[in-house]
Amino acid sequence: MSDRFTKVAMGLAAAACLIAPNLAKAQVRSRSLDQGTYVDTVELSKKADLVVLARVTRMDPVPATASGASSSTRRLYYAEASTRALLYGQSGIGGSLRYLVDLSAASAESVAALKNRDVFLFAKRVPGRPQEIRLVEPTAQQLWSAERETRLRSVLRALVAPGASAPVTGVRELTFVQGDLAGQGLTQILLDTNKGRATISVRHEPGRAETWGVSFSEVAGGPLRPPAGETLEWYNLACFMPPSPPQNAYVSGTFAAKQQAYADYRMVLAALGACARS
Repeated sequence: MSDRFTKVAMGLAAAACLIAPNLAKAQVRSRSLDQGTYVDTVELSKKADLVVLARVTRMDPVPATASGASSSTRRLYYAEASTRALLYGQSGIGGSLRYLVDLSAASAESVAALKNRDVFLFAKRVPGRPQEIRLVEPTAQQLWSAERETRLRSVLRALVAPGASAPVTGVRELTFVQGDLAGQGLTQILLDTNKGRATISVRHEPGRAETWGVSFSEVAGGPLRPPAGETLEWYNLACFMPPSPPQNAYVSGTFAAKQQAYADYRMVLAALGACARS
């Protein structure tokens, strides 16, 4: 292994540790070569200054002497790649890239198969080193597939769209108002987000299953539609609503009305499903 390679790899490792002091802790979350959920894609994209489609041209293990580069469960690799497309970023990027990526020890035998494979890189620039990037997490490299590219482009469009929804930051109020007929009523769950208010409405009609929907604007109205799965609206609810309303959330009405409001809150969480991260 050349001295130049060792120096470059150690320099990248040192830069990564300076920029990200929690690198060692983050590296414990090693993944196999081809994992990643919708939630992973959103959260990696939100952290990244650059999202690059690249082709791996080199992948070498970093010597163990370079900043504790290996352990029994993971191994750090020095990678080189050629840029195929800049999917997100404020300015251009060079045609060749160097970076470090953390892979689980269990996937080490598959590393050779990465050469000449296309990958997505979620990264930040390294100041003063135009050909070097730092992955936003040591594992922030995803293998390319047509399905994953479609999902990633959808996420990136949603994140930069005007009026995009924002994560829930708190539950403000729950109310249930009984209707004129038996079995009729409306629950409203008022939420705070990073961009203002959001309202979840749950409608009850006699002899029908309840229907619900969410509005991320100040004014709730229109047809009730829950967010489609694996969308930014779904993510901002499923990954940020607490498992139960906090004690300081105001819940109005009689005891029965409060019980209905709580039941509807739990129903919405169940309908959203798990916020699955790898």
